[in-house]
Amino acid sequence: MVLVRAVFFLLAMAVNLGAQPLSKGFEYFYSLDYDESVAEFERAVAANPEDPEAYNHLAQALLYREMFHAGALESELVTGNNPFLRRQKMEPRAENIKRFDEAIAKAMSLAQARVSQNPRDAKANYALGVAYGFRANAGFLIRKAYMDALRDATQSRKLCNLVTEIEPGNVDAKLVQGLHDYVVGSLPFYMKFVGFLAGFRGDKEKGIATVKMVSEKGTLNKLDAQILLGVIYRRERRAADAIPLLRPMIARFPRNYLFRLELAQMYSDLGDKAKALETFDEIERLKKAGTKGYERLSGERLAFARGNMLFWYQDFDAAIEQLKLATAHPESLDLNNATMAWMRLGQCYDMKKQRAAAKPAYRAAIQMAPASEVAKESRRYLDAPYVRRD
Repeated sequence: MVLVRAVFFLLAMAVNLGAQPLSKGFEYFYSLDYDESVAEFERAVAANPEDPEAYNHLAQALLYREMFHAGALESELVTGNNPFLRRQKMEPRAENIKRFDEAIAKAMSLAQARVSQNPRDAKANYALGVAYGFRANAGFLIRKAYMDALRDATQSRKLCNLVTEIEPGNVDAKLVQGLHDYVVGSLPFYMKFVGFLAGFRGDKEKGIATVKMVSEKGTLNKLDAQILLGVIYRRERRAADAIPLLRPMIARFPRNYLFRLELAQMYSDLGDKAKALETFDEIERLKKAGTKGYERLSGERLAFARGNMLFWYQDFDAAIEQLKLATAHPESLDLNNATMAWMRLGQCYDMKKQRAAAKPAYRAAIQMAPASEVAKESRRYLDAPYVRRD
């Protein structure tokens, strides 16, 4: 859902160890009930204090709770027209990131101890690869330590390569391989030749094919592969391929409103404005009906999504109406969406030649997050009006 805006979170999500059917912790996780998910995995850690997988599960829930809070889970953030390294740094709550770091350290320690006893222990090597994947995620989104994050992601790939060498039939472990190929293949040219990549140059098409294979033949990671394949298709402007993946997710996790928001965006990407608006209307109906899970979706967030879509369709009057609703209470949006809503509002006014209304909107975007890419762009429009270039 501003990323180079990034896809390192793809690697971290790929190393879920949840089994099918899902445990209660992962049912909560995929339904966006992160507090409940964290609580379930904390109980699992207490019951299995020597199990590295238990700590990985807890770390995953803690990290994704922060990503959700920051608005970093929406694949809107990974569209193909954004380079990989531009997303604003997350500002996590200190206690949560401390707990995440402790869980990762414990998972690594326990897994490494088992690997030291038996270097061919596939389960322990996979758990260690999982931990490196999550640490890569945090390094990218939270610490903005790109090289450290890529180094950890590559180590995760190496460990999963070892797992598939030990267990050639382990389809699930190939998900990290596929995503690593895709991510590295998407990186800027200058980043593909750092020494620790150890010969990995990436291959986007090969990576997509591997993820698709896991989405069809995997066991533990089949669900994650389906979700991530949809994210990749979105980024690659293959919305028609993503929609069939989204619909089962909406049915399987009805409390997860992000899937419906993504469906609306997919229709928009396909040029089907009517179906996009119908999907937004359905989301609004579910929210007004008090559907469980939709109380977390603010009216401002829905207004921004609708207004942003209308902006791209050059329906500026309707977009302004929605964006004014979104910016009336920007504190109800995450920081990325709040700054973008103000900038979009300014751009709409510029397109209507209402310069006096556009400038205050750009100033509001800058004030929300002065160091962000959106603020940087908004400063340009203070000097010269926004001009649409499709």
